[in-house]
Amino acid sequence: MCHQTVSLVARHLEANGIPTVIMGCAKDIVEYCGVPRFLFSDFPLGNSAGRPFDRESQALTLELALRVLETAPTARTTVQSPLRWSDDAAWKLDYLNVARMTPEQLEARRREYGEIKAVAKSKRESGSGTAAPPRSSV
Repeated sequence: MCHQTVSLVARHLEANGIPTVIMGCAKDIVEYCGVPRFLFSDFPLGNSAGRPFDRESQALTLELALRVLETAPTARTTVQSPLRWSDDAAWKLDYLNVARMTPEQLEARRREYGEIKAVAKSKRESGSGTAAPPRSSV
């Protein structure tokens, strides 16, 4: 779901008495939408819950988000996560930037994507995916 949609849903929930905190990586968009509480992670889009496969960063991000939910002093509070994607800010220029990738890197990404699609297709066809179970007709 996009940052704008999540932000607008949070505002609606808040207006109806349900407290929210948004974890996100698109600071300008989320702040523009005016969410009540926002934990900003300066990570690539899609990684707002921490680094992929890094349980420690994910647990810390969740802990920070819960703290923001509990302690935000005013509406439209933004707290920046202390975690960094990389010590070098150049990742912002390089992250998934095909113009800066070698042909070998592009081919490796294509292969990896093809493998992921094959696994997803296999799971879908075997019924072992994580889709919601069928609804009962009670």
